[in-house]
Amino acid sequence: MKQSAVVTAGTAGIGLETAIGLAEAGLAVTVVGRNPERGARAIERINALGPLHSARFLAADLSSLDEVRGLADRIAAGGPLNVLVNNVGAMFPDRQDSVDGIEASFAVNHLSSYLLTELLLPALRAGAPSRIVNVTSGAIGVAKRVFDAVEPPGGYYAFHWYGRAKLANLAYTLELARRLDGSDVSVFAADPGGAATDMTDGTMGDPKIVSPGLRLLWPLVRRKFERSTSGPASVAARSSVFAATDESLSGRTGVVIGPEARPVAPFRSATEPGIAHAVRRLSERLAPLTPVTGS
Repeated sequence: MKQSAVVTAGTAGIGLETAIGLAEAGLAVTVVGRNPERGARAIERINALGPLHSARFLAADLSSLDEVRGLADRIAAGGPLNVLVNNVGAMFPDRQDSVDGIEASFAVNHLSSYLLTELLLPALRAGAPSRIVNVTSGAIGVAKRVFDAVEPPGGYYAFHWYGRAKLANLAYTLELARRLDGSDVSVFAADPGGAATDMTDGTMGDPKIVSPGLRLLWPLVRRKFERSTSGPASVAARSSVFAATDESLSGRTGVVIGPEARPVAPFRSATEPGIAHAVRRLSERLAPLTPVTGS
């Protein structure tokens, strides 16, 4: 029986390499992205490898909650789903809002994946045994851990706010794993470790993305950023492909796969029940499964 997979932000970088890996593993891959031209090039590259099933592209701007809902409808219309890889991620050097009026880093790096996942749970249950893979980040280590509101107190620093959104998503991932335990829908997080991608190109060289305290150490911080974002995307994709396909994970859930494509301990803050509860409450308020009438 044909096995299907969806990879968000799959037209370039780590997402494209993940899609290639899943196609090579025999899955019928759907690549999601904003740009149809890039989507066409991605599909051409995947299909040129002669996969068992032809890949397809779906256009969607995942910064828009309405487009996420529409995307979920289109995916669900295709029947049972076996693998969902929420690879989408973005870092915004300057603070900006999404089309829904939500701070963009939180909207893209957490809410879009949260909403898409929740809407596709029926398709994933129908495709069980199935897997959800949410791409996480080491930037969680510098994140503020307050989720009473979408924006933390203090100034906007892109790297820290990106890390906070990824913390929210990892806390949600582990909570979802507990919620779905025993359902045959496994939930994993995958840390790519970093690579040279569109997101890291140029952004990581600007000291304004970190807090004033880290700017005092900028030469050291910058060198660390440069080392962590210099590798090929094909290597960084290994953790996601492993989480999505490796048989050693059969029957397991709530596991974080590190950059070396093996299980690692999650950030402790992501395992705190209070943080998971606050993230879930905030997510449900900001990204309801059905649009609020009159919004």
